[in-house]
Amino acid sequence: MSTASYLGPRTQEEWNKALDSLPEHPSKIPVFFFGHGSPMLAMSDDARSSGFGEATLRYNGPNGPNARFLKDFGPALLKKYNPKAIVVFSAHWDTRGERLVSDYGDENPLYYDYYGFSPDLYRLKFKSRGDSAISQRVVQLFKEFGMRARTTTKLEARGLDGLHKHSPGFDHGVFVPFRIMFGEEFTKVPIVEVSMDSTLDPEDNWRIGQAIKKLREEQILVISGGLTIHNLRDFPSFAEETAGQHYKEFDKAVLQAASEQDAALRKERLKALTRHFAFRAAHPREDHFVPIYVAAGAGEDGTVKIINGLYGQPTIAFGL
Repeated sequence: MSTASYLGPRTQEEWNKALDSLPEHPSKIPVFFFGHGSPMLAMSDDARSSGFGEATLRYNGPNGPNARFLKDFGPALLKKYNPKAIVVFSAHWDTRGERLVSDYGDENPLYYDYYGFSPDLYRLKFKSRGDSAISQRVVQLFKEFGMRARTTTKLEARGLDGLHKHSPGFDHGVFVPFRIMFGEEFTKVPIVEVSMDSTLDPEDNWRIGQAIKKLREEQILVISGGLTIHNLRDFPSFAEETAGQHYKEFDKAVLQAASEQDAALRKERLKALTRHFAFRAAHPREDHFVPIYVAAGAGEDGTVKIINGLYGQPTIAFGL
């Protein structure tokens, strides 16, 4: 079976072909779910496994396939869409009852929301800017959709109770992949981060995507980052080489569901994934899976395309 089957492109040649096939400057920019990776993407080439396992580091590290993909992905997005702004959702920011929208001003601060890594990973840089008008537009769309929403500034601290968290800056689900995609200094296009719903309910987060779908007609790129396999209790599961078969079956089921071209069936099959026999093993907490529902909701009115089918960290275009 070709790797470019329903499993999606898995080589650089194949994913670049998929990227090239995306329409240029459409009236509605597609929405992307992408594998945002982990801090391992930024580890130095000579880093040791540090308990992750050699296969896990090799697959997820700076020379792994997702790192190579992200280097191609970012420039392709800019070329295809020339976006006015980027609105991003991350698996690492969810709030309960109210959507929060970053409004950090001239420079978006970074939030090093990970632990146990080498000191150089806490010195990573990614210089970018926000845009208050874009932030307010996102808030407006949520309110028009009947959702509570407001902007948040870098002066507010992210809470620890898991109920209503503010953000002191971009979390690593944004700045780690974005610095690979766009470079360490990227101020040409403003970036705004938005919180997901901490119920982690598929329908609630699908509606978040629906609420902001008009951004696609306003030359604003919406991108939602997570992972389709995320079990920190089982590091071998992060690499296809060492993952158990049940993880691989779940990963395949995700790509099959996302490839459904009928919109109603696609929604039904994506939501049904939470009942898959391997779902809870792949996601002890489903925060890294929920971003796929945000993207699918914002791009529910078109066709879909698997841009890469990398195990555990695919990229999917919705709303083509």
